[in-house]
Amino acid sequence: MPLTDTAVRNAKPAEKPRKLSDEKGLYLLIQPAGGRYWRMDYRVCGKRKTLALGVYPDVKLAGARERRDTARAQLADGIDPGAAKQTAKLRQRQLADDSLEAIAREWFARHLADKSANHRDKVVRRLERDVFPYLGSRPVAELKAPDILAVARKVEGRGALDTAHRVIQNLGEVMRYAVATGRAEADPTPALRGALPPARHRHYAAPTDDPAAVGGILRMFDALTGQPQVMAAVRLLPLLVCRPGELRTMRWEHVDLDGAEWRYHVSKTGIDHIIPLSRQALSILRDLYPLTGHLPGGWVFVGGRTPLKPLSDAAINAAMRRLGIDTQSELTGHGWRALLRTFGHERLGMKPEVIETHIAHKAPDMSGLGNAYARMRFLDERRQMMQRWADYLDQIKAGASVIPLERTG
Repeated sequence: MPLTDTAVRNAKPAEKPRKLSDEKGLYLLIQPAGGRYWRMDYRVCGKRKTLALGVYPDVKLAGARERRDTARAQLADGIDPGAAKQTAKLRQRQLADDSLEAIAREWFARHLADKSANHRDKVVRRLERDVFPYLGSRPVAELKAPDILAVARKVEGRGALDTAHRVIQNLGEVMRYAVATGRAEADPTPALRGALPPARHRHYAAPTDDPAAVGGILRMFDALTGQPQVMAAVRLLPLLVCRPGELRTMRWEHVDLDGAEWRYHVSKTGIDHIIPLSRQALSILRDLYPLTGHLPGGWVFVGGRTPLKPLSDAAINAAMRRLGIDTQSELTGHGWRALLRTFGHERLGMKPEVIETHIAHKAPDMSGLGNAYARMRFLDERRQMMQRWADYLDQIKAGASVIPLERTG
């Protein structure tokens, strides 16, 4: 006699497992502990098998009958429903392993390991915030250009056009990794070229036509109070003319105070770089060493909350804003690079290729032997250049008149 909902609901466990039969092979298995499981017995090639169809009450009687009927239809077509179920489970696990998020995190571990912590964090946060909630669980092999464009347009819609372009760029890198490792057939992102409006890259604020204004800012830097590492970072940035993110992650193991050099890897351009240290820069670093040189993290500019982390991204610009400097229109941390380009070349006669090499761009190769050779060839010139630059900053900070030199290159 077929089961009813009432009979299933009122079924009680016994000392031993017992079965309540429905029809066409379906029955409810009741365990002594109270668990109730839908089962179906069937035969394939003369061998008796049992198929699990769900747990009551999650699966009601009607649902169990539907699953039984599906299994019987498979049997009629010569398909083992148990084997088909295992294949489907395996496919689901495979799809989870090959989801966009899984592949992206694998790519993070393999391809971002040698990048700066700042760069890694930005890429990971970007995909976690703007991509994974919408596409993270999707099999990477099934993603098409419209899928990626849809998430990019969500980002564009909140006014972050540059981030939208970076989302497409990062997804392209993940997709190419998926292709290389056999989890996808093609990278769909090239088809999105031109799909978004071009991003307008902003120029970092810097008073490149007003040495007196720069001198005033430098005097403000000398008046800065607060955490010693923040004060040192703000005063060092004009003397080193590196990217603020590179400065804040400076490590003592990379600084040679006796040799007056800072050697580090530039993640943005993928080169090993040397910055010669002027007398003024060495003085600031030597004053800071007793404060942070012994700390376990190894950072020159330790974070405010723990010595195991460096200064935050915003620390330098935040300190400048406390002085009343508008980092959007007057001067930002990156602006010193523009100042070295302009003042160094136009007012001090420094060679453009030497300046570009110093600020970690690939300098024009005059030798034919490659850019690595060119960077080393300019090292002595850069030592002289950075000392002249530090002296020039001291002069304009003091308000002295600086006579422009005739350009030599």
